[in-house]
Amino acid sequence: MSGRRGRRPGGSDARGQILEAARRLFAEDGFAGTSLRQIASAAGVDVRLVSHYFGSKGDLFVAAVELPFDPGSTFDRLLAPGPTGLGGRLAGFVLDLLDSPSGRQVVTGMLRAAASEDQAAALVRDRLVGQLLLPLAQRLGTDHAELRASLMGSQIAGLVLARHIVGLPALVEADRDTLAGLLGPVLAHYLTADLSLSPGPAGAAPPDGS
Repeated sequence: MSGRRGRRPGGSDARGQILEAARRLFAEDGFAGTSLRQIASAAGVDVRLVSHYFGSKGDLFVAAVELPFDPGSTFDRLLAPGPTGLGGRLAGFVLDLLDSPSGRQVVTGMLRAAASEDQAAALVRDRLVGQLLLPLAQRLGTDHAELRASLMGSQIAGLVLARHIVGLPALVEADRDTLAGLLGPVLAHYLTADLSLSPGPAGAAPPDGS
């Protein structure tokens, strides 16, 4: 007796299969390069089922790049030992997230999409800075929390771009502890360093005198 052929009409796992396919394709091809039909084909379902569960491609993208962790409990764990060593703990958390297939798909999918889609760029700002790094900086009680969060976001996004999208060989081959040791002090500097935002006197020469 031959087995059933064709696409699944739906089922208890269909929504999860669609999300899994969407995360993979958004991470590989970005927002503009991914269609609902491609996602449906990868998930093995009828394209109408994708629309049934998620509506538009934009709505599916929002669901697919949900942060794969709870920010509140993550903050508690990172901050519990105190401010000393926080940069290193944050670096380790970021690298562990990127080393997991699901976490890497979410983050690379957001960054690929943000490069070509305004809606995705706004979502990245909200998820990476607004939901994660800004609240962390605010809980430390330091000044200029939004600037600090944005600086950390630029560092993390740059690392993801260079290591997981562009694939710079030295970064790809570097082990987790080496990268954490190098990234940690940079994040610590952004979190706690004195940020002097006052401009110098008008017309003052730069420090090197040039």
